[in-house]
Amino acid sequence: MTAVVRAEGLGKRYGRRWALHDCTLDIPSGHVTGLVGPNGAGKTTLLSLAVGMQAPTTGSIEVCGGRPAASAEQLAKVGFVAQDTPTYARLSIAEHLELGARLNPRWDHQLARDRVDRLGLDPKQRAGKLSGGQRAQLALTLGLAKRPELLILDEPVASLDPLARREFLQTLMEAVAEYELSVLLSSHVVSDLERVCDHLVVLVDSEVRVEGEVEDLLATHIRLTGPLRDVHALPSDQHVVSASHTDRQSTLVVRTSSAVLDPSWSVTALGLEDLVLAYMQAPDESRASRALEVLR
Repeated sequence: MTAVVRAEGLGKRYGRRWALHDCTLDIPSGHVTGLVGPNGAGKTTLLSLAVGMQAPTTGSIEVCGGRPAASAEQLAKVGFVAQDTPTYARLSIAEHLELGARLNPRWDHQLARDRVDRLGLDPKQRAGKLSGGQRAQLALTLGLAKRPELLILDEPVASLDPLARREFLQTLMEAVAEYELSVLLSSHVVSDLERVCDHLVVLVDSEVRVEGEVEDLLATHIRLTGPLRDVHALPSDQHVVSASHTDRQSTLVVRTSSAVLDPSWSVTALGLEDLVLAYMQAPDESRASRALEVLR
């Protein structure tokens, strides 16, 4: 499968601090990929590298088959909506569309006008007078009318109320279906990602913790609950993602493709939010060791 974003050993350092470290991933084309992780995990840095706003300190990144922002042709392949859904407060909606047409060689004027009409926006209205949801929709319109191969969105709905957020994501999914886009969407609201994404990348501590198709990830991750257990005693095909323990009970999230045969475990499926949170937590092995010592 063709990768729309490919990174190998990618890293970005600011002084002594690594904002992104040893990032290696292949994001397939034709998917809506969710990029999720805690604040400071490196999500915005990765997206900035992908659109060519920054240069890597180490490693390499390839987007749509080329180096980000290497040429006008390469720039035209990628649409970007930044975290604050930037628009020019003094410009009208019509002036934004005119600016987009002047700056983008593949600009689809009909698409832009149709979207503005469908959203019920007045082309004469200045962007500074729009609501947050309307500004986000205008920014998305500009990104779509560029007719990119890849649309990158950095926390585009973070400041929107639940209704505006739902409307934005619905519009995005309609556009994906209509224009066959690849999308890379950063968000820390997992419920939003669950609604629209079929591929997932989890960043934690500036590194990729897990990547894959959502369906496959949910099929291979389970929660085990049972008597207090040393995680090192589990079968080799059960990789512990996170662990929590009381004096008598262990609760583990494991990744495995095999059936769990131990009858002492209670096995439950995970939702996407549970899976993401598990990768954000380190296994609680020290507490487990202390509890095991008590039992011995």
